Amino acid sequence: MTTVATATGVGPLLRGWRERRRLSQLELALRADSSSRHISFIETGRSRPSEEMVLRLAEHLDVPVRERNALLLAAGYAPRYAETPLDDPSLGALREGIEQLLAGYDPYPALVVDGSYTVVAANRGIAMLLDGLPEHLLTPPMNAMRITLHPQGLAPRIRNLREWRGHLLAQMERQIALARSEPLRRLYEEVAGYPVPERGGDPADREDPTPYPYFALPLRIEHQGRVLSFVSSISTFNTPMDVTVAELAIETLLPADPATVEYLRSLQGVSRSDPAGLVASDPGARP
Repeated sequence: MTTVATATGVGPLLRGWRERRRLSQLELALRADSSSRHISFIETGRSRPSEEMVLRLAEHLDVPVRERNALLLAAGYAPRYAETPLDDPSLGALREGIEQLLAGYDPYPALVVDGSYTVVAANRGIAMLLDGLPEHLLTPPMNAMRITLHPQGLAPRIRNLREWRGHLLAQMERQIALARSEPLRRLYEEVAGYPVPERGGDPADREDPTPYPYFALPLRIEHQGRVLSFVSSISTFNTPMDVTVAELAIETLLPADPATVEYLRSLQGVSRSDPAGLVASDPGARP
């Protein structure tokens, strides 16, 4: 994704973000230590905000880092936030930290995706779940949403597909509402249009008539004749100062029942294949 400037000026962009956040001009002014009159003048183009004011308003409107650059460009200022390639030497410590985190989480599945759900790195737990998928889904750049929801991907293996699919699509909708991303919108339209295999959404296919009392919506997925259950946790970096880092997300799948814990622990020390070449020794090198 790239930062795109607009010819309409910064005022309409700020007004759009304010309306998206459902704030009045007065509410935003109070948060930003300004006045509703000044906010009005900025939005209508009668007043050009300072660089500091643009950044202050963006902070209080929770504007994504990439879009803050767009606001600065529209106001006539240089972008503030770099977009450093993940394989750049300056991000070496970040890559090493991600690699250690993923390796330390094994055998539980974990992966890192960018803002368009392209898989940046993954551990052997993820490779285990993807074993047997067709090559066209595992050819780089791999996309986590496409792999999960494609009818030739994980979808037929997911026992509660309708619920899990709804969760993922809602997650994407929230992200689209937060960031103006056409690639993400196109991805959403693609995966939302995939047919849903009958087995994944049929309650009669569930293994247990009285399922384990999960504490969050689980991903229940078949693997070698077993049904494994996971709950998902997503982490991002706090107060990022780089567009690339801001859009990285680390997703970890926590075993949601004792049977899944026992099975995954039984795999420790057992050599497992990595048919997709998913397990990257360097997260900067896309799989």
